[in-house]
Amino acid sequence: MRATRPVTKEPMAIARPLHRATGTLCAILLLAGCATGPNFKRPTPPSATSYTGSTLPLLTSATATGVVQRVVDGAPVESQWWQAFESSKLDAVILQALAASPTLEAAEATLRQARHAYEARAGSTQYPQANANLSGERKSVNNAAMGQADGENTFNLYSASVNVRYDFDLFHGNRRALEALAAQADYRRYQLEGARLTLAANVIATAIAQARLSAQIEITGAILNAQTEQLALTRRRVELGSASDVDVLALQTQMEQTRAGIPALRNGRDQASHMLAMLIGQTPSATNVPRFTLTDFTLPSELPLQVPSELMRRRPDILASEALLHAACAEHGVAVSKLYPQISLSADVGSQALTVDKLFNAGSLIWSLGAQLAQPLFKRGLRAEARAAEAGFDAASAHYREAVLQAFRDVADVLRGLEHNAQALTATTAAVVSAEKTLNLVQKRYAMGAANYLEVLTAQQVVESSRMDLCAAQAQRLIDTVTFYSAMGGGWKDDDDTASQ
Repeated sequence: MRATRPVTKEPMAIARPLHRATGTLCAILLLAGCATGPNFKRPTPPSATSYTGSTLPLLTSATATGVVQRVVDGAPVESQWWQAFESSKLDAVILQALAASPTLEAAEATLRQARHAYEARAGSTQYPQANANLSGERKSVNNAAMGQADGENTFNLYSASVNVRYDFDLFHGNRRALEALAAQADYRRYQLEGARLTLAANVIATAIAQARLSAQIEITGAILNAQTEQLALTRRRVELGSASDVDVLALQTQMEQTRAGIPALRNGRDQASHMLAMLIGQTPSATNVPRFTLTDFTLPSELPLQVPSELMRRRPDILASEALLHAACAEHGVAVSKLYPQISLSADVGSQALTVDKLFNAGSLIWSLGAQLAQPLFKRGLRAEARAAEAGFDAASAHYREAVLQAFRDVADVLRGLEHNAQALTATTAAVVSAEKTLNLVQKRYAMGAANYLEVLTAQQVVESSRMDLCAAQAQRLIDTVTFYSAMGGGWKDDDDTASQ
């Protein structure tokens, strides 16, 4: 019995530390699975199925040209959505702006920078790092330091070595850091798409503003001519005793007020032309900046309305906020991983010799292998860093929800704007038609001698004033359409879902 006891105890003595080591390893691996924080999941689409609290009318309005514009649920948005305005001149200007915009050039460079930053981090963390070293030095040592007789020993020492190092990403800190950089690259990509959408919308809006102001300058000039002629007739009536100086002063005041409005309109038109030149990458002095009129645009007959869940995958600003949320989630994982052990392996192989010709002989070989396990013991700042990263994730989540709510508000605003401005355009169109009919009747009465020429001039001013309002209403409907396409995300869709995973 006694002879056999050592035999039975020895395997147990070996098994206990083996079990402990196995248990420790399993515990480390188990911690590694949960140490990096929660994985990112794309936010669920909102439960809302509409943008406004009431049903939108199918037909928004009939324009002065008889075009009926309606909102179509679920229709696809074309990538080159500006072609819906059916203006070859506008198409050419937008393509020129997309090719020459410094804003887009800067956004593209920032995107390349983000992608290269990801590649640099991936190259330095996913693969072993190897460095070659070659050195030569002349040294002088005191023999007494090595227990030998006093004396100085001077010699040359040449070294050549290769060092290899690899850090194990056991707790996924490096992986989550790469995930954060990939999300930052996605953010820059969505910013680029948003910049393209904004640029195209600004070009169209500026062209429409230029066209509106040009039309209003022309109409104001016609009103001024009519008022000038009316003032001359009134002065002759004063001479004949059928009018007073008060009538002359009132008409002169009205005429000068009309004249004073023309410089402001011209200034606005010039500024719109300067803005258009800048948007297409030219200076304001360029002579080839196009001039637009309202007849250059056709109001699209159909407006494709995306459902709320689809809008979240089409709006670059929402996707950019989602990318920042993803990055914040990954950065939280990076902060948590710092609380756990860091394991690295290193190896050195090389040679040392007193002369260069013996540097690569077999007898000069030196090598070393090393492993390092570093576990933070007392670093209270690490936990605070993890909590800060978690708070950053909460802030990014709130910003994302705000971006979604803002997007839904944009769509609701433009839908209501389309409805109300359509009603205004319909009423303004009716006013122009009524004013033109009145002018036609007054002209017939004047031809028959039943009305004087002053009444004709007055009716003409009413017509021109109504056309001024119609010009503004038509331009507003075009701007509403541009805003609608912008609110829909401009036809761009994130088809590369893996980029954000």
